[in-house]
Amino acid sequence: MIPYRPRRPHFFRGAHLPAPIIATVLTTPRLVLRPHRMSDADAWMRIECEPSIREGLHWPRRDRHEVLAHLHDRTRQTVLWHVHDFLALAVELDGQIIGDMSMHLRSVAPESRFVEIGWLQLPEYSGHGYATEAASAMLDFAFETVEACWATAVVYADNERSMALAERLGFVRVSRTRDTFTYLIGSEARGGRGTPRRGDSTTRSY
Repeated sequence: MIPYRPRRPHFFRGAHLPAPIIATVLTTPRLVLRPHRMSDADAWMRIECEPSIREGLHWPRRDRHEVLAHLHDRTRQTVLWHVHDFLALAVELDGQIIGDMSMHLRSVAPESRFVEIGWLQLPEYSGHGYATEAASAMLDFAFETVEACWATAVVYADNERSMALAERLGFVRVSRTRDTFTYLIGSEARGGRGTPRRGDSTTRSY
């Protein structure tokens, strides 16, 4: 049985957007980004069992029950409204789940609104631009629908693929800790829809 994790009542959850933003289906020329479903369990198990993903995100090794609980939690992450709300979308290619895109709402003030995004992808699909395509769609959603001024990403220092992806998207490395790099990109950095420009960005994975 998957444990129930109640959410705090809305009036206890602090600063919020004028209205909730409910997850929609995002489409690109090759991909569909949509909310997770429990019917994705087998695909999510493959993701959780993939060593490069687990190591790149510093995820713990989970048994099947824990994997299902993690997926169940992701199926509920479909609304951005209050600070720290989390949105998770499955990345689908020809009906197959190949990865995940995520977004945390970190600030809601219009003049300084920012989000933190993350990504993961099964390694056998690398080299085809899918991760760049999915992350670009998520950035467009952040800047056009959420109306964020900035997007950040935090990447573990040993996750070279994620660092390379952040740089391809136009993220700029702005700080580091012993274990992570933080990247930043501003809404003005994306000269046109789906056309990132180098020199203005950041990202983190979950």
